[in-house]
Amino acid sequence: MKRFIILSFFLSLLVACNTSEEKNARLIEDFNFDWRFQLGDHPEAIDSLFSAENWRTINLPHDWSIEGEFSKEHPAKPEGGALPTGIAWYRKTFELPETLKNKTIWIEFDGVYRNSEVWINGQHLGKRPNGYISFAYDLTEHLNFGESQNVIVVKVDNSEQPNSRWYSGSGIYRNVRLVATENLHVAHWGTYATTPEVSKEKATVNLEVTLQNESETDKSFRLVSSILNEDGLTVAEAILEDKINKNTSKTTIQYFEVLNPNLWDTKHPYQYKIQTKVYEKNKLVDDYETALGFRSFNFDAETGFFLNGVSTKIHGVCLHHDNGALGAVANYEAIKRKLQIMKEMGVNAIRVSHNPSSLELLELCDKMGFIVQVEAFDVWKKKKVKADYNLFWDEWHEQDLKDFVKRDRNYPSVMMWSIGNEIREQFDSTGIAITQKLVNIVKDLDKTRPVTCALTENVPEKNFIYQSGALDLLGFNYKHKDYYGFPEKFKGEKIIASESVSALETRGHYDLPSDEIKRWPPAYNEPFDGNDDLTVSAYDQVSAYWGATHEESWKAVKSLDYIAGTFIWTGFDYIGEPIPYPYPARSSYFGIVDLAGFPKDVYYMYQSEWSDADVLHIFPYWNWDEGQEVDIWAYYNNADEVELFLNGKSLGKKSKENDDLHVMWRVPFEAGTLRAVSRKDGNVVLEKEIHTAGNPSKIELKANKESLKNDNYDLVYLTISILDSEGNLVPKANNLINFEISGGGKIVGVDNGYQAGLEPFKANFRKAYNGKCLVIIQSNGKAENVQLTASSDGLASESIQIKISN
Repeated sequence: MKRFIILSFFLSLLVACNTSEEKNARLIEDFNFDWRFQLGDHPEAIDSLFSAENWRTINLPHDWSIEGEFSKEHPAKPEGGALPTGIAWYRKTFELPETLKNKTIWIEFDGVYRNSEVWINGQHLGKRPNGYISFAYDLTEHLNFGESQNVIVVKVDNSEQPNSRWYSGSGIYRNVRLVATENLHVAHWGTYATTPEVSKEKATVNLEVTLQNESETDKSFRLVSSILNEDGLTVAEAILEDKINKNTSKTTIQYFEVLNPNLWDTKHPYQYKIQTKVYEKNKLVDDYETALGFRSFNFDAETGFFLNGVSTKIHGVCLHHDNGALGAVANYEAIKRKLQIMKEMGVNAIRVSHNPSSLELLELCDKMGFIVQVEAFDVWKKKKVKADYNLFWDEWHEQDLKDFVKRDRNYPSVMMWSIGNEIREQFDSTGIAITQKLVNIVKDLDKTRPVTCALTENVPEKNFIYQSGALDLLGFNYKHKDYYGFPEKFKGEKIIASESVSALETRGHYDLPSDEIKRWPPAYNEPFDGNDDLTVSAYDQVSAYWGATHEESWKAVKSLDYIAGTFIWTGFDYIGEPIPYPYPARSSYFGIVDLAGFPKDVYYMYQSEWSDADVLHIFPYWNWDEGQEVDIWAYYNNADEVELFLNGKSLGKKSKENDDLHVMWRVPFEAGTLRAVSRKDGNVVLEKEIHTAGNPSKIELKANKESLKNDNYDLVYLTISILDSEGNLVPKANNLINFEISGGGKIVGVDNGYQAGLEPFKANFRKAYNGKCLVIIQSNGKAENVQLTASSDGLASESIQIKISN
């Protein structure tokens, strides 16, 4: 689905001429602006005459939990991020012109967490308990036109806790649109494109189009669908003429052939789109766009995964939906940054964990080239926490699963449907019937992708989800040592490591010696015996007891052709689930990248294995006690050896042996310069240096881009580094940084990546952690360049200007 269109002149379009109607038959208004918001329960707000003047004015998407203070007393508990939840209400007034009276008008919500109820002008439209599902309501029969106001009211109830095993956020945290069409129109999620034949020479497309006739008369129509390439040129077209009865829907199929198509893959994700136009006589009454990409893929029980006929190991990560200091807010630029960081690491696949994703994530995966496993549920009937989705399973799982598939089935990046994660019904016979039912629901709507489930029980006779015989692809979580026996245990089955690793690390913290692999805790419910400051070594040496270190797990997946690939837990740290660490830990330690978006060292191990880029990364920092023995690790690729020098003296050459993924030197500390040189056939590939840093002296500001769009959505991420007088990062600096901002931007988040920090995410200050922190700026609607100044006692302040663009 195309990213929402901002129509600031929405109402004027309604009386446009025929030429304009041809371009704008379907009107889509960004409905995110100028809502009123109030915490607490306010049922009186349903009344259209109620005044919300004293309520706070906000723009969507909005997460009220991220605005709160951390406390272990909050009912969501540290597992839910130790942030407040509760009940809140949203309210918006708007006018519609008389010219819309004969239109069909509905509102689309991409996601509301959770238990949302919606009213229009006092009329109850419905309730959706699932906080991740997208939904729409028809408003047509309840609207006022002309000078009369309309009032849309949304109640969000996230008070029953705990209801999640991670941070969920609270509120209307995804985008909202208002859509107006003629009475004859393409239904909501009303197209379904499949590509029965795909090759470099030819591709075929079948397009199902479901039309809705909301009028009291039968209609004759002409359906014109065109396939457009990235240059906007039509490469195929289909025309169909037919009739549709009054007050009914009808599904038609159109067929296309495209010669010499550009294929979609992870390195060249070429995107087509289908533009569908509906005509009554010669009048355009609706237009609708459908995402399209030409790719073929298959899983093989012996040789893994193939994309467009090419053997491709899935180098994947699991991602939760939160965007760090922004909370659950689904912002296009935030998600794009997250995916860019993953792409540069060499990631080619994303597993959405453990719920339907935002539309923006899928749109970006299409555009940037990621294979996606989408996931519907974390629980079925058997609960994991007291108030989770099990409460709504019986009434809602069919509708939610159908909506999940209908919404996502046109994205070319989506290649796997997961019906669940670590579902407890795998351990009893009820799992058989439920699995078969869920798979049938999915396949009734899409037969082009395999259905999988993330399993933890890998003994066949004990796993009832497996025994259902319904899954096309078996996903297994952890237990990497058991992978070697899978061909005998699960004969003929296609297998992927749906969740792996669960290593624990804090960016920039190192415990010595580094070569002792540890499980923490050693077993379930063992008492805490880690570092007092709740840090974990960033050497790849610590994992949760159920998981493995990064190197352990990747060696197994890498060596086995029949394992199609892996999804690491996780690409990024995420809010909540700090297990096994106690409060004040409130964010996870599992990420390859910390919550602020700063890579941990193991990022470069994957980059050396998964990407084409030349890599040489040495660590840790070089500030220690004189004579202390320090382990120097190096990740490298495209080279035969690495030589390490200390103050110009060689400490020897090291080469990876057998299946080693790093090399190591044990070096007594001596202040100065460490220099590493990688060589291939005697020629230098890369050189890297680390210097002993002096005292904090100045602040460095670096923005991830030079300009900010003046649209109230765009973001700029600024990395703040604490440097010594020579420009070296001070590795243990924790200076408090204050921010002042002016012009066309506002600070919407601050962070430093420390999992146990209790400073607020919404502030104009942040302590550095291990030399770094982050500030996120969003455009505020002013057409003025942004000026940000960072200052700290004892340090030279620094300013940066961000240009505002239209």
